[in-house]
Amino acid sequence: MSVLSLSMLHKPYAFLRRDFLGEISYRLSFVSQVAGVFFSVVMFYYISRLFGSSANPYLSAYGGEYFPFVLIGIAFYRYLNVALSIFAVTIREGQVTGTLEAMFTTPTRPITLLIYSSLWSFIYATFEVAVYLFFGVVFFGFQIGQANLLSVLVVLFITILAFSSFGILSAGFVLFYKRGDPIAFVFGSLSAFLGGVYFPVAILPKFLQFGSNLLPLTYSLRSLRQAILMGAPVTKLGYDLAVLALFAAVGIPLSLIFFNTALSRAKDEGSLAQF
Repeated sequence: MSVLSLSMLHKPYAFLRRDFLGEISYRLSFVSQVAGVFFSVVMFYYISRLFGSSANPYLSAYGGEYFPFVLIGIAFYRYLNVALSIFAVTIREGQVTGTLEAMFTTPTRPITLLIYSSLWSFIYATFEVAVYLFFGVVFFGFQIGQANLLSVLVVLFITILAFSSFGILSAGFVLFYKRGDPIAFVFGSLSAFLGGVYFPVAILPKFLQFGSNLLPLTYSLRSLRQAILMGAPVTKLGYDLAVLALFAAVGIPLSLIFFNTALSRAKDEGSLAQF
C-alpha cells in the first residue's frame, strides 16, 4: 500500500478509533442494548404468533409469515435512525463542547468531517442488525439461507446514501437554529408509520400508500425483504433500486448545498462558537 493511501486512511481510522474507544468504555450500555434487541425480537415473535395466518394475504410477496417480515423491518430501520441523527448529533456535540469552530477551521472539508464522524455509528448499526438476525435465527427459526448477499449489500449502500441526505439536512438545520431540529422527528416518524416497518404498506388506505411512495424507507425495506426472504437478485430489484438512487442523486447535492449555506452563515455571524 502506498504512502498516499495510508495517509488517506489515517483520518477515518482516527475517528473510528476514537468512537470505538468511547463505545467500549460504556460496557453496561452495550449489554443493555443487546438485551433490548433480544426482548424486541421476543416481543415481535409472540405478536406474530397472535396474528397467525390473518396477515398472510398481504405478506405473500415475502413468504407469507409476519415474523420474518417485521424482523427485517425493525432491524434495518436502525440505518435510518443513524442516518437521521448522527450528523446533527456531531454538530450539536461540537456546539456544546465548544469544539465546532476549531473542527471546521481545519484543512479537512466540513462534510468530510461529518462523514468520518458517522462511520462508527453505521458500523455499529450493522452490528445491531446482525444481532437482530442472529437472535431470530438461533431462537425463533428465522430462515436466512436463501438470502442473496450481493443484493443486500447493493441495497444497503444506496439506502445509506439516500437516508444520509436527510441527516445532512438535519445537521444544516442545527447549524441554523442550534436546536429543535424537526426534520429527523417528522421524517423518522412518518417513515416508521408509512414505510412498512411493522406492517405491509398494502393494508394502508390509498392516500397513505401515496405518502408511503414518497419515502425512501418503503423501497429500501421492500427490496431488502425480497433479497433476504426470497433470494431476489439485483436484476429483480431494479425499480426499487432506481428510486433509491434517485433519492440519493437528488437529495445528497441539495442537502450539501443547504448544509454549506448554513455553515457559511454561521461563520459570517460568528455563531459556530456559540451554544
